[in-house]
Amino acid sequence: MFRHEAGRVAGPPAWAYVVLFAVSQLLGHWSVATYGAVVVWLSNGIMAAALLQLHRRPAMLVLAACFGINLLSNSVRGDPGAFLWINPLLNLGEASLAALLARRYCGAALDMRRPRRLVRFAGCAASAVAVTSLVGMGLLWLLREPPAAVWFFQLQKFFVMELMGLLLVTPILLLLARRHRFAGLGRARWPEATTLMALMVFVTTWVFWQTDSPLLFLTLMPMLLIGLRLSPTMTAAALIVLAALSGVATLTGQGPVHLVRLDEAPGLESIPPIFRQLGVYNLYILTMVATVLPLSTVMTERRRLEARLRARTAAAHEARRRAEDAAAARSRFLAMMSHEMRTPLNGVAGFADLLAGRPGLDPEAVRHARQIRQSSDALLKLVEDILDFARGDDAVAPEPVDLAAVARDAAAHGQDAADARGVLLVVDNRLPPRARYMADPRALRQAIHPLVANALKFTAEGEIRIRLDRAADGVTVQVSDTGCGIHPDLQPRLFEAFAQGDASISRVHSGVGLGLALAARHVRRLGGRIEVDSRPGEGSTFTLHLPLPRAADAPEPTPVAGPAPAAEAVCAASPPAPAPVAAPAADSPEREDAEDRAPRVLVVDDHPVNREVARIMLEALGCEVAEVADGVEAVDAVRDLPFDLVLMDVRMPRMDGLEATRQIRLLPGEPGDLAIVAMTADAMPEDVERCLAAGMNAHLAKPINQAGLFAVVTRALAGDLPTARLPVAA
Repeated sequence: MFRHEAGRVAGPPAWAYVVLFAVSQLLGHWSVATYGAVVVWLSNGIMAAALLQLHRRPAMLVLAACFGINLLSNSVRGDPGAFLWINPLLNLGEASLAALLARRYCGAALDMRRPRRLVRFAGCAASAVAVTSLVGMGLLWLLREPPAAVWFFQLQKFFVMELMGLLLVTPILLLLARRHRFAGLGRARWPEATTLMALMVFVTTWVFWQTDSPLLFLTLMPMLLIGLRLSPTMTAAALIVLAALSGVATLTGQGPVHLVRLDEAPGLESIPPIFRQLGVYNLYILTMVATVLPLSTVMTERRRLEARLRARTAAAHEARRRAEDAAAARSRFLAMMSHEMRTPLNGVAGFADLLAGRPGLDPEAVRHARQIRQSSDALLKLVEDILDFARGDDAVAPEPVDLAAVARDAAAHGQDAADARGVLLVVDNRLPPRARYMADPRALRQAIHPLVANALKFTAEGEIRIRLDRAADGVTVQVSDTGCGIHPDLQPRLFEAFAQGDASISRVHSGVGLGLALAARHVRRLGGRIEVDSRPGEGSTFTLHLPLPRAADAPEPTPVAGPAPAAEAVCAASPPAPAPVAAPAADSPEREDAEDRAPRVLVVDDHPVNREVARIMLEALGCEVAEVADGVEAVDAVRDLPFDLVLMDVRMPRMDGLEATRQIRLLPGEPGDLAIVAMTADAMPEDVERCLAAGMNAHLAKPINQAGLFAVVTRALAGDLPTARLPVAA
């Protein structure tokens, strides 16, 4: 019944309830003395509100004070004998029972904003009033034995009057006590609120201070507007004003209530007409309360939910903006780290290649140079794995793909290590000839490459086989080896990031444990799954189940003379030692003097070490090399001199490589058709796309080696590079 001692006290202090109760008693005395009747009994609603909103001790003190005031009021009124005590006890019992039921069924918060709780409170109040009405009227029957018609009329009058008091006072006091919850939930500003309240007062006064027409329904219109537009607090205040104006008018003989025709029911002749007409008035007020107050709570709850939805939507938009900013910052960070790490590695790897290929160098020095190159490759692989892991799951971009070509490309990076160990690296293609499948080639390559690298790490002899075959839902890719195998205890966490079979300081194999985790991630991006079958000492087999739809087959190749292809496609060995690059054919109309000069290559890079590495490698290939340090110098050089190929860096001062490429493509004549290849440390997929969109023909990621540079130069001079996307002139 009482508010918990730890709960927050809501509403007015304890003494205010006592004052309100005393005022309600005085109003009752005044109404009886002036008009001979009481319109509505407010005292019990005040006591119920005190019980629901105060802690136990102050609530008990309020009840004791109210009981004393009620007893004193009955004594002043002159109630005889037992009625002096029965009335205060019934009032106290009704208020206590209503509060107890409300506490039990309306929730601890007593939040009358919720329509369901308001309806529950009405049911609790009706139950409490019904019990006390039956008890009180039963005692009246025992003590006075009134006629049955009078007894039933008194029972009905008592029930409606008491119920209206509880419904009019208690919910309103509860709503007023929690008015802070309605802040900002009203639709109307103060001018509109004032206008609506004034309209209600005007209509109510006009309707109830005339006795010519039954216009009770007109008062519902402004009250509906108040319920729709204002908060429940203001609606409750409007109901009190409405009850006061209409009650005074009715008691003074004004208003539509007095137009009601009374039936001459037998046994009711002794009851004054005003008492019988007050039943109609009480029903009117009860209808107004039951209609307008729930409507106001419904609308307020709707506005509260709308405000919460707007707040959550704004929070979601803000969270999305922060996530997008974080993703953009992460992408910028990864791109910057990739660039800054690849740039020094380009010098290390490039000069290591040059030293290893220098004629007359001591064999021990050659071995040292190759070890430097291998270490730089291992460092580059570690950098790429870490950046790839930090990058997250990007959306895939499916396109028709030759899966065998992707597998050979993924395995080519490990060919040197396989040759050094005497391990056979085989791509076994069991797919139909010229078959193409819809897949993201980069994601597939990144899924296969770590598996090949892992197999090379743990395979000392035998073979590593990459087998591609059809499956019911797509294709399977198996990477099997004859290595040391994996212990069963390690297999459950094999695809976790940074998980290693041996993480001790005495381990034999190096690595950070990202390769298999990345392979599993890229397989998931492709919509597939990865399985492992391994036994210690018998090797391992990783199977990728990929649901890749079939695309249109590649066109039929032009028949050429030569031996039939082997059943197994073995990865090519390392590229041969660099040789002078052949010039274009003499019948090329654009380069008729190509046989008379070496291929001319322009190296554009702001880093002098990178320019030197590229120059030495290109000169070893028989090229004539020119160097510039930024995009402005590159555009001027291409405008003034003929070149066969431009190797363009991207990040440079004054003018970057992307803008320089656009400027070159807009030059008239032959320079606009020049082969331009990005040679840059910006190696992320979006970096490649930006380079191609700017008008470059291809992308070569740093660090470079002579074999990769040889392949690019050869393709450029043969006209075998992809066609550039030409920018639109402004």
